[in-house]
Amino acid sequence: MSSVLCDHCTAVCCHYVALPIEEPDNKRDFDDIRWYLMHDGVIVFVEEGDWYVQFRARCRNLQPDFRCGIYGTRPQICRNYKAGECDYGGGDYSYDHLFTKPEQIEAYAKEQLKRSPSKPRRKKKTGKPSHAKPLLAQLTAG
Repeated sequence: MSSVLCDHCTAVCCHYVALPIEEPDNKRDFDDIRWYLMHDGVIVFVEEGDWYVQFRARCRNLQPDFRCGIYGTRPQICRNYKAGECDYGGGDYSYDHLFTKPEQIEAYAKEQLKRSPSKPRRKKKTGKPSHAKPLLAQLTAG
């Protein structure tokens, strides 16, 4: 058996897109997230205090052997992804919050809005989006 992870990987990271979103702080924000979650293949998670929406979407350049068809010219976000961050060998991951169904965000919103009134928005996060590690495995398994 090869020691190169790519020889065994099913390209988990090439089966989704995770983008940062602003932290919800009012009914409208939570309702927007509820709408996201009404769509198949969409989840919302919080990782290290940052909120993300994730869409299941297979990369068009992924080859049948799970290798990149444009490896030499792949986007910078792919180049920035280090082997140590690989979804294949990730193990246990923890999220501050994971929402896969509209009912989950509704319950969370009810508690959050009861605790505190609207607060000023955090500055929108920019840069490399996170890669939701085990979540894709759950989404692609079924």
